[in-house]
Amino acid sequence: MIVPLAEATADTCGGKAGALGTLLRAGLPVPDGFVLPFAAYLDATVLTELGGVLDELGDPPVAVRSSASNEDTAQASAAGQYDSFLAVRGIDAVADAVRACWASLLSPRAVGHRADPVMAVIVQRHLDAEASGVMFTPANPDDTTEIEASWGLGPSVVGGTVTPDAYRVSKDGSTTHTIADKQTRLDRYGTRLVVRDVPEHARRQPAIDDATATRLAELGREIAALLGGPQDIEWAIVDGRVWVLQARPVTAALPRPSALSTTSPAALTGTPGSHGTATGTARVVRGPADFARVRPGDILVCPFTDPAWTPLLRVVSGVVTETGGVLSHAAIVAREHAIPAVLGVPDATSRLRDNTVITVDGTAGTVMTPSRSEGDGSRVPGHR
Repeated sequence: MIVPLAEATADTCGGKAGALGTLLRAGLPVPDGFVLPFAAYLDATVLTELGGVLDELGDPPVAVRSSASNEDTAQASAAGQYDSFLAVRGIDAVADAVRACWASLLSPRAVGHRADPVMAVIVQRHLDAEASGVMFTPANPDDTTEIEASWGLGPSVVGGTVTPDAYRVSKDGSTTHTIADKQTRLDRYGTRLVVRDVPEHARRQPAIDDATATRLAELGREIAALLGGPQDIEWAIVDGRVWVLQARPVTAALPRPSALSTTSPAALTGTPGSHGTATGTARVVRGPADFARVRPGDILVCPFTDPAWTPLLRVVSGVVTETGGVLSHAAIVAREHAIPAVLGVPDATSRLRDNTVITVDGTAGTVMTPSRSEGDGSRVPGHR
């Protein structure tokens, strides 16, 4: 009932586990582990087998990840819908994490967004990454590979809690980059995940060098060829070695600023995250306690979005975040829902006033605010 990760296939173990199984069988650097397949969800006695297979791994800290039947498909990533856990150790803790993954099939952010899926669960050796991030391989071989990187574990980049370094690797291997001010990092301490400040001297140091970016791009091309199309790849670096943690189809194209687009001096600027423009009421949301204030058509203004925020992205007309990159969870989900997003706008939650009308251009990466002539910036009558 428990399947080695190298033997996992999508039809019995979900798209996420199936892709990792394909990569392992091709000899690519994926951390080892095992999968509780779809059938195990209907037979919870399988948890009694966990002790033996964990012992075979050496009882290390592990990552426990969802692999649902509707997850990581070419139609939708299901990014953030289901639960995953890092730094889990010991049979009891692993069993609890597996049950939590199963239970997330019924979480508020998943219900109503699914077509009766079933859940497999991946248990995989946890890696203490020195640097990590996300890579999008190109749809056209002549286009660039897009890479985002930061210090520590990957959720900082995936969840958008930092604005990461951004790299573009051309077909010929030439690289351009933008180095960000990476203020925090996530690391494992025992069985806890701890957010800590990055030392001042390291904040603007590149998380990876150009040679590593080129190496990642080469690996990305190999993965895309194996899996049959452009891929959204999570990666990590441990002791100088690159590891692949996840690979799934790219579900929506990245925004490409028009050559004719210009930035108004009055605009706030950030990273273009999702195509299009929207005008609506700014709704400043600093945490879950503010969720009930969001109305259909509002433009979500927030520090960052994590998986718990996914339901909001189904009703708002645009997104503005203070941190995060174009490959983050917020940007991916915004592109899947075809709403514009601008990411990494410093102090957006204080510079944009709640209940004022703003215009978001997710292609140019700008946010326009009301002019001073509009008085106190109260809501425009009759405007969404």
